[in-house]
Amino acid sequence: MKIVVLERNSVGLDVSVDEIKNLGETVMYPNTTAADVKEKVRDAEIIVANKAPLNEETLKDAADVKLICEFATGYDNVDLAYCKSRGIKVANVVNYSTDAVAQHTFALCFYVLEKLRHYDEYVKSGAYAAQDRFSNFDLPFTELAGKTWGIAGMGNIGKKTAAIAQAFGCRVIFYSASGTSTCTEYERVDFDTLLKEADFLSLHCPLSDRTRNLIDIEALKKMKESAILINVARGPVVNDGDLYEALTKGYIAGAGLDVTGTEPMKDSNPLSRIKDSNKLIITPHLAWASTEARGRCVSETCRNIEAFLKGEDRNIVNL
Repeated sequence: MKIVVLERNSVGLDVSVDEIKNLGETVMYPNTTAADVKEKVRDAEIIVANKAPLNEETLKDAADVKLICEFATGYDNVDLAYCKSRGIKVANVVNYSTDAVAQHTFALCFYVLEKLRHYDEYVKSGAYAAQDRFSNFDLPFTELAGKTWGIAGMGNIGKKTAAIAQAFGCRVIFYSASGTSTCTEYERVDFDTLLKEADFLSLHCPLSDRTRNLIDIEALKKMKESAILINVARGPVVNDGDLYEALTKGYIAGAGLDVTGTEPMKDSNPLSRIKDSNKLIITPHLAWASTEARGRCVSETCRNIEAFLKGEDRNIVNL
């Protein structure tokens, strides 16, 4: 089998991908743009990708492709219906980044909630050393205990986040973004109730027609003025322009984002104009990327390929 890895660098140069080379003739590209996909996959039998678009346009001349493996859980870069029509199986990696994303969810929350940028700069500027009292808390912050933590998308990451929030003393409520959740451990509510009651709202849902622009200006206006929004799902789940309006007009208190509508984020994105880190923190889509998680991502991709070579279906999403 000829394996073409389109975005080797997406798992980081500090993580080895040599294990893939043991599974077949392997060609690796550091990165691949949309315009390059078609030529690079022309003679591939197995494609490993992350964000590169894999659809009729990019795959129509790749007659030998039998399997697409995602270096990710999400697969919105792949046209599943087209692949199924061609008999191309698509496999993702599940649960490899759950701990990392849940951890980053709270890192974003605390950074905004406790005004950590402000207080760190207060100390490092010399202002703390110059004062005559032992403490400073000029920007108030609150506790998680006793608050309501809302979740949109109660998959593995949502459940991990819920358990952590509960450990901090939060009441947990959730909205099933797919409408098919079987979770019974936490209180399920409708979308309006989620928006109105959540003190903290974290997004863990895949991007779909149901979730694109899920958080728009109408949703943001229904939230508490003291609420903090956390998006570690997919950028287009939140309308960036509407979030800018909500933050600048005070509809909500703050937001922590690991994803934005386009990636990398464009200078034209209105959120880039918000410089107040007490109100908004944005990280460059790294919530999933702990060293351990990236290693698991590669290993699980190899297990998917091995299973396919044995005639077994493992993590196939388009059966």
